[in-house]
Amino acid sequence: MANHQRLTLPIGIQSFEKLRKGHYYYVDKTPLIDSMAKIGGYYFLSRPRRFGKSLLLDTLRCLFEGHQALFEGLHIHDRWDWQRIHPVIRLSFGSGVMRTREELDTRIRDQLFLERERLGVSLQRETDIAGEFSALIRQTHAHYGQRAVVLIDEYDKPILDNILEPDRARELREGLKNLYSVLKDADPHLHLVLITGVSKFSKVSLFSGLNNLRDITLLPEYTTICGYTDEDVDAVFAPELPGLNREAIRQWYNGYRWGGQEVNSVYNPFDVLLLLQNRQFGPYWFESATPTFLVDVLKQRGVFTPSLDRWETEYELLSQFDVDNISTDALLFQTGYLTIKQIKEPMLGYRQYTLGFPNHEVETSLNHALLPSLGVENGPRERRTLFKHLQQHDLAGLETHLKALYAGLPHDWYRNNPIAQYEGHYASVFYSHFAALGVQVTVEDASHHGKVDMTVDFGGHLYLFEFKVVEQLPEGKALDQIKQKGYADKYRASGKPIHLIGVEFSREKRQIVAFDVETA
Repeated sequence: MANHQRLTLPIGIQSFEKLRKGHYYYVDKTPLIDSMAKIGGYYFLSRPRRFGKSLLLDTLRCLFEGHQALFEGLHIHDRWDWQRIHPVIRLSFGSGVMRTREELDTRIRDQLFLERERLGVSLQRETDIAGEFSALIRQTHAHYGQRAVVLIDEYDKPILDNILEPDRARELREGLKNLYSVLKDADPHLHLVLITGVSKFSKVSLFSGLNNLRDITLLPEYTTICGYTDEDVDAVFAPELPGLNREAIRQWYNGYRWGGQEVNSVYNPFDVLLLLQNRQFGPYWFESATPTFLVDVLKQRGVFTPSLDRWETEYELLSQFDVDNISTDALLFQTGYLTIKQIKEPMLGYRQYTLGFPNHEVETSLNHALLPSLGVENGPRERRTLFKHLQQHDLAGLETHLKALYAGLPHDWYRNNPIAQYEGHYASVFYSHFAALGVQVTVEDASHHGKVDMTVDFGGHLYLFEFKVVEQLPEGKALDQIKQKGYADKYRASGKPIHLIGVEFSREKRQIVAFDVETA
């Protein structure tokens, strides 16, 4: 049921107590943590940055510490035993950047000291970090008479902050492994452990021996534990929606899915809240997370950008993330730049995943960020020029613009960039240039061999592109293929003018040598 009273938008609020006492909007996630909190156990959850993981952990802290008044009106209030209090140990690596093992160890010891002080337990003898953490868990259990709850936020951030320096990242990984290794033997003293972060490092590399750690990242019952659903936006934020295009909100910010098509997709909360505050659409989440590392890796690996919205993978590749072995699939998925579009199980126990952009914000912003790695240095200027020609339906001007774009690619770039080894480089530049503008782009067929049919729907016109790479002279085969295969047929019912455009690139000249246009 919609709440028609205007409240305060909880931008940047990670404290459950502050949120509940401060008359902020709140999306009730307690139905999703109910059974987890009651049953207990060891849980792991991976979600991209700014998806509400810290608030989730603080909600659990307040629940176990018995702050009953904060849960008035929420699902769990009448279903929880408020007489049973569990002590909570909470660690977080979300703030600051640690560059050495010494800095990490200092941060860990400081947090353990603060937790001992808050919980009223003392360190009875001098020991190492693992010993301190182990003693804190045991003594907390003894002091309160109830097993402890351990909540660890941003468990992987010290490693991710140094991932471009493998030796340093390994050093920090070993420091964290030393801390997390305590959890296995502390089982008699623990009721619940929840570890959250962006990436999913293998159990061997960080949680060795913790065989009962349950990864809930892709489980259907937890798919909406972070983020807002369509129903949440309509019900909770109803007073803020008038004056905004509801369908545009969905296209721009919805679409993150941690499961098959049968599960609900979610919005990134950060995007929704800033949109409701600023009253204008923008790439809020993308701009808040620097994609430098991601872009560097995609550049190094020569990723064919038209394939990003139809990326096929398997579960092992989605979870293959470690200092020495980061699959492109895992990097794109775990950081939130691609999401699950479809899951197929052609054989029992063997699942195939199709990934794609979650929404308009990510597709536009990521392609814009990738343009320099494709050799396009002045993206904003080129984007304005492209928009002008499309807006005016100036196909001659579009041809001139695109030829100038390719002529401007630095010669040295071809020698130094691995993606230039693929014929698909030409299609990558073409696709990412249009996608970065934010027009509706549909990739019909994508491969690393450079063949791609691309449809652009803009300004009441449909543009169907076919790309071919030729040795030197134009051959006219690109336009012929569009006509022979009847690519325009499925669009005729739209009533929009359809323009067939065959684009041929010369491998030798590194330039567009044919831009053939015909109206269907």
